[in-house]
Amino acid sequence: MTTPDIAARRVLGACAALMVGALTLTACGGNADAKTNDSKGGGQDSAAKTSTAKIAISAKDGSTGASINTTGVQVSDGKLTDVKMTVSGSGQAVEGTISADGSVWKPKEQLERGTKYEISATAKDSKGLTAAANSIFTTVNSANSYIGTYTPDNGTTVGVGMPVSFNFDKVITDKKAVQSHITVTSSSGQQVVGHWFGAQRLDFRPQEYWKAGSKVTMKIDLDGVEGANGVYGVQKKTVSFTVGRSQISTVDANTQTMTVVRDGKVLKSVPVSTGSPEHTTYNGQMVISEKFTQTRMNSQTVGLGGEYDIPDVPHAMRLTTSGTFIHGNYWYNRSNPPFGQQGTSHGCVGLADVQGAQGDTTAKWFYDNSLIGDVVIVKNSPDKTVQPDNGLNGWNLSWSDWTAGSAV
Repeated sequence: MTTPDIAARRVLGACAALMVGALTLTACGGNADAKTNDSKGGGQDSAAKTSTAKIAISAKDGSTGASINTTGVQVSDGKLTDVKMTVSGSGQAVEGTISADGSVWKPKEQLERGTKYEISATAKDSKGLTAAANSIFTTVNSANSYIGTYTPDNGTTVGVGMPVSFNFDKVITDKKAVQSHITVTSSSGQQVVGHWFGAQRLDFRPQEYWKAGSKVTMKIDLDGVEGANGVYGVQKKTVSFTVGRSQISTVDANTQTMTVVRDGKVLKSVPVSTGSPEHTTYNGQMVISEKFTQTRMNSQTVGLGGEYDIPDVPHAMRLTTSGTFIHGNYWYNRSNPPFGQQGTSHGCVGLADVQGAQGDTTAKWFYDNSLIGDVVIVKNSPDKTVQPDNGLNGWNLSWSDWTAGSAV
């Protein structure tokens, strides 16, 4: 899953390419007059040697809300010969490249929010006469902009239950504007609809699970989109991921078994131990959202006081935000193993394992054969159905309820 730090790095790297047609160009101030290098000034001689090259910097000189995505330089009737961009004050250079035809310069990476920059550019026309332009500007700041941390990551392969999920760092009041600038499509041709959970989370999914082997593409075009009064988006990129094979695992709390079905065929049936009568396991469709070879589990983090603190729970895979996992268990009673017999956990689904996450165990087999986005269904538990926003579990909403939560 995409964490805010990872998202920030993604946002700062591999952003949407600056295309000539995408630049909203304004004439820049400062040293924008074009003259020959040896111009002596004055009279008709000076006018005759004025360069025909016209340089435009997308961030207007003196502006304070410049885009972090589309800032760049373009020239007409000439070719760029040099562009320098620095962080104002520190002089730190911002790397960038001039296109092969010399018409466009763009930064290598997305700019920082709330940062002051300086650009100076020179170009030559067909006669070799030089033009120059510069701009000093500040990018949109954090207080007046929003970013959506999203999952899944670009280039990943996920299970058929993986939704596209955005969590915004600001409250969104114009949900229609934001949702209409995010499009999610699948090579399978399935209709994909967005659903809002509150004012900061937007998920997308089709009516049924994704088709195995399909490619899903999300186009994020939020740069400059006002999501709330005076708060604008800054993201502009395309992300795609692949849906792997179909794997649906069903846990039956009555029989304490889990049946793993891959591509419509039973792969394996394994014994499990679900929640105890005091700490039952949620029913419903749950999507694996994180995988950890080993992780610490502390009961205080889920409101259960000091009942347990296990520093090295093996082969743990998250099913809910509130703390439901399917994981290995090495601390069980060896003289009376609970797997396939009774529920003994605090709400998780446990499988037989050994300490250190080594060895040929049931838990290791399931971990190795699972993807982020695989579906785990729990049935016949005395507990309620998991809430659709508790994890990536929107599949527990009917299609009519899902589409009713769309803003477009």
